[in-house]
Amino acid sequence: MNVIVVGLGRMGTGLARKLDRQGHNVCAVDQDPERLELLGDGFAGRKVCGVGIDRDVLEKAGIERASAVVSCTTSDETNIVIARIARDSYRVPRVIARTYDVSKAETYRRLGIQTISTTDWGVRRACELLTYHQQDSVLAVGTGEVQIVRADVPTLLEGHPVREISAIGEVKIAAVSHNSQTFIPTEGTVLGHGDVVYAAVASSAQEKFAHMLGKSE
Repeated sequence: MNVIVVGLGRMGTGLARKLDRQGHNVCAVDQDPERLELLGDGFAGRKVCGVGIDRDVLEKAGIERASAVVSCTTSDETNIVIARIARDSYRVPRVIARTYDVSKAETYRRLGIQTISTTDWGVRRACELLTYHQQDSVLAVGTGEVQIVRADVPTLLEGHPVREISAIGEVKIAAVSHNSQTFIPTEGTVLGHGDVVYAAVASSAQEKFAHMLGKSE
């Protein structure tokens, strides 16, 4: 995955390093060359010095080929401008903006932009949003034609109905665990933060289910 991280404060630096260690192609962008150097010799990604709202800088960073852009400068306004440029002008599939004012998060979400906040939580959550892959088979039925799969609901599916991760004859959500209670959902049941789903998945539909959950290739 090609990821551009704009803004190398504690969160941006931690995120760039972590994604780099995971083997992703990372380009770090900051207007302060000293912050770029603080990524260290162990950072194998690219570094671009410049202002993140400058399209020339973003293009130098490879935004036209980017799978994701994370804007985590110290300015909410700058972050949202960068995120909108990435989403609207370059059609980047995954766009995340850091926000200090949490009251703006819903507005940004309606614009199709995921938001994160706080340093430690933000590093973990951004990695989850970009590289989500938690999907465990807990039981094989018959000779393996059907698997019962446990999966954490990714952030991008919070607020969405169960029907969005169902497929007739291939994927059926059998149970949802929410706040330590497990129940059988309807197709209209809305998924929430921290939910866990248990799905009956045909062996031929494993990749389809992973794609529904936003699993990285």
